[in-house]
Amino acid sequence: MNITTDIFNVGVNDHDIDLFEGQYIVPNGMAYHSYLIMDEKIAVLDTVDANFSGEWLTNIKNVLDGRIPDYLIVQHMECDHSANIMNFIREFPETTIVGNAKTFTMLTNFFENTENLKKLVVKENDSLSLGKHILNFIFAPMVHWPEVMFTYESTEKILFSADAFGKFGASDINEDWACEARRYYFGIVGKYGTQVQSVLKKASKLDINIICPLHGVVLKENLPYYLGLYNTWSSYEVESDGIMIAYTSVYGNTKKACEILADKLNEKGCPKVILCDLAREDLAEAVEDAFRYGKIVLASPTYNADIFPFMKHFILALTERNFQNRTIGIIENGSWAVTAGKVMREMFAKSKDITWLENSVTIKSAVKSENILQIEAMASELSD
Repeated sequence: MNITTDIFNVGVNDHDIDLFEGQYIVPNGMAYHSYLIMDEKIAVLDTVDANFSGEWLTNIKNVLDGRIPDYLIVQHMECDHSANIMNFIREFPETTIVGNAKTFTMLTNFFENTENLKKLVVKENDSLSLGKHILNFIFAPMVHWPEVMFTYESTEKILFSADAFGKFGASDINEDWACEARRYYFGIVGKYGTQVQSVLKKASKLDINIICPLHGVVLKENLPYYLGLYNTWSSYEVESDGIMIAYTSVYGNTKKACEILADKLNEKGCPKVILCDLAREDLAEAVEDAFRYGKIVLASPTYNADIFPFMKHFILALTERNFQNRTIGIIENGSWAVTAGKVMREMFAKSKDITWLENSVTIKSAVKSENILQIEAMASELSD
C-alpha cells in the first residue's frame, strides 16, 4: 500500500490469530506493519511476525523491483516485529541493520551468529539521509520495551511510531479506531504512562502529517484527535463521563444489588452506566472501561476470607497498570464474616489519587431493605 509516492506499507494482516500475546482476544485479527522508503538509498522499517516471512518478503520485492535495500531499521525487538530480521539478512546480506545499543543487545538474545552483521548504532536525535528523505531517531524507552525508538521522516513529515498509536484488528477491517486502540493501549502500554508522556512531549515539537504505527491503521487525518486520546490515556485522566459497576456474584445476590444500583443511577439521569460481569466479560474490555470512566463501583462476595477470584484478577490488572485518579465505591457481601470491602480497599493501597465513596453497601447474604437504602445513598453520591 502506498503511504506516499516513495513510502510503502509492506506489512501483512493476520486473520488466523485468536489470542494476541497469548492473552488478548482479537476477533478481527492483527496487522503487522513494515514500511519501505524508496530513495537514492532504500530503508525498510521493521519486520513482521514469524508466520508471514514469505508474504512479507514478497511484498518487499514487489516494491523494490530488483533493487537492494541499504538499511533495515529496527524500532522494536518484540517478536511480532523482529522475528524476520535474520531471514531478511539472508535474502539481502549487504543490508545494514540500524538500531540503538539496546537493540543490538536484544538481537543477540533472540538470534545466534550475529557477530558479522553490518550494523549502524544510532543515538537519540541522530539522523540518517536516504537522499531527499531524512530519518531522525527519537528514543521512546519503555513504550513499551526499553529499546523502542520512533523514526521521524522530516521531508514528508511522517512519524513511524513503533507500537504507539497501534490497535488490535487487521488493517483491512473497518472498525472504530478508539475502542480497539484503547483496549490495546491499556492492556499493553498502560503501565507506562509517564514514559508515553515523555515521548509525546518530543513528538509535540514535530510537524507531523502522517502517523505510521506497527499495528492497526495508518493515521492520515484528524491527528489532533489521536494525539489527544493518547495524552488523556497516558496521563490517566478521565476520558468519558460515566460510571462502571464491576461485579462478581456466586448466587446472584451481589449481582442483584448492582442491577438495583444501575437502575437508580439511570433514574437519576447519569449519562452512562456500565454493568460488567467480570466472570463473563473479556478482562481487557473490563480494564479498558475502568480507565475510560471516572467512577467505578466494585462489588464482590467474600470468598475464602478474601474476594472472588475474578475480582482479584481485575483489581490486579488495574493496579499493575497504575490505575489512579478515580473515584471508587464498594459493595461487599458475605454470609458470616464480611471482609471483601476491606480486601478490595487494601489492594489499592499503593494507587495514587483514589477517592473512596463515603457510602458503601454491606450485604449479609441477600439484599434486604437496609441495603436498598445504602444503595440509594450510594447512587445519590455517585450522581452528584
